Amino acid sequence: MTDNIFDLGDIDISWCPGCGDFAILRNLKEALVELNIKPKDLVITSGIGQAAKLPQYLKCNYFNGLHGRSLPPAWAIKATNPELTVITESGDGCSYGEGGNHLIHTIRRNPNITNIVHNNMIYGLTKGQASPTSQFGMKTGVQVDGVILTPFNPLSFAIGLEASFVARTFAGDQKHMKEMMKKAIQHEGYALLDILQPCVSFNKINTYKWFKEHIYYLGESHDPKDKLEAIKRASETDRFPLGVFYIKDKPTFEQNHDLYQKSDEVLYKRKRDLKKFAEKFF
Repeated sequence: MTDNIFDLGDIDISWCPGCGDFAILRNLKEALVELNIKPKDLVITSGIGQAAKLPQYLKCNYFNGLHGRSLPPAWAIKATNPELTVITESGDGCSYGEGGNHLIHTIRRNPNITNIVHNNMIYGLTKGQASPTSQFGMKTGVQVDGVILTPFNPLSFAIGLEASFVARTFAGDQKHMKEMMKKAIQHEGYALLDILQPCVSFNKINTYKWFKEHIYYLGESHDPKDKLEAIKRASETDRFPLGVFYIKDKPTFEQNHDLYQKSDEVLYKRKRDLKKFAEKFF
């Protein structure tokens, strides 16, 4: 494997022209290069969907699994080799629908991984059914009378569970998106980055133009350590704030287990305990 994260040769990308996934892919590549993360030191996990195809277009190690199952292998890979940079990425349906239960317990464990979600408020792979984040009243080929369910708010949810890093950006603002990606990857602990990403084929409501008219940026006055203010901002639906909503300083999964500590005392204890365990079988 070469160190050039862009070097994929002649490949055919299956996304629709204009899809927000292209911008996400490009800026993730640039963020990784600028952070000097080598392909051999990177693992990306994904589930099922158009967004989940992203690691196939990136020079890296990757695990492509079942729908909604991108987080468990990411956490397991990080637990096995904590020296790796581990990123899990998928769409809003895969991450917040089928994968919702895994989202809960990954937040609780707080492994040092980055969770990037392509949020286009629609199921893009399966031709446009409503997703967990589709807006109330939105009509689709399946929800012909309009969506009757309250949209899932991933940011309020994650902040409520005190995820250690919660942020949102927009695929139409590449400078901001790359900045948020770098902050999420550099964060020590579980980092959720929700990316508002237009689906140009199946979501004709939440377009680039619509998002530009319905977003604003959290200013420097916003304190990401203020949980109540972060929830208040994340609960806004008339306009969607972008930026880092919440940061919670707490130990990571790796820091909570002496298995990952490298002191001579810990290593000695580990060898002693393993010896005692092995002696039970003789």
